[in-house]
Amino acid sequence: MHVPRTASDEGVIVAAKKVLGKALIAANELVGEITLTVKREAIAKVLQKLRDTPGLEYQQLMEIAGVDYPDRAERFEVVYHLLSLTKNRRIRVKLSTDEATPVPSVTSLWPVAGWLEREVFDMYGVGFAGNPDLRRILTDYGFEGHPQRKDFPLTGFVELRYSEAEKRVIYEPVSLPQDFRTFDFLMPWEGAEYRLPGDEKATGEAPGAPSPAPAASGPPAVKAKPMAKKPRKKSAK
Repeated sequence: MHVPRTASDEGVIVAAKKVLGKALIAANELVGEITLTVKREAIAKVLQKLRDTPGLEYQQLMEIAGVDYPDRAERFEVVYHLLSLTKNRRIRVKLSTDEATPVPSVTSLWPVAGWLEREVFDMYGVGFAGNPDLRRILTDYGFEGHPQRKDFPLTGFVELRYSEAEKRVIYEPVSLPQDFRTFDFLMPWEGAEYRLPGDEKATGEAPGAPSPAPAASGPPAVKAKPMAKKPRKKSAK
């Protein structure tokens, strides 16, 4: 099996600390992955240095993801995933922000960031200052709220459907046609705490108890009646 060659991550953190300076808050490596935590206002310069510095050379922006931590003062994390085409290795860069503070856009570095930033804005409500077209991209027109926030109902607030009576698509408040049901989601090998119909058949018998009669496997056998013997006629002499 062919395995592509990958440059070692040895020395990446040292080089990143050298070029990023005070913009770097923390750097760590876990399970073979490097994560850099940086200041929000410096994200564009940080990513440019990671892209253009010889020895680092993370030329491609692969993804921008959002994470929500409601208990934090800055509840959102914006995570950038970069790929080095020349070294064949990856790095993760993240920052923190809140609902009101926008993150500088990196569309000047990678035009594809425009779409990725729109996804984070649509799902989490994080703003990106400098994005020329920051509109919703995954939800419907007129959608209210942000689906990936942990305070957002899974059913949403409004649904749309085609009305056969009005012959058009209409918007209306969400209505659940059936009652909410709860499930225990137990592991199959643990078993439920309640007793199901038929479980009594698996209850062991006490020592000395009579064994249950086996179930009949077919219709009962019919005993054939013996044929009556006919008397023999005596011959005349």
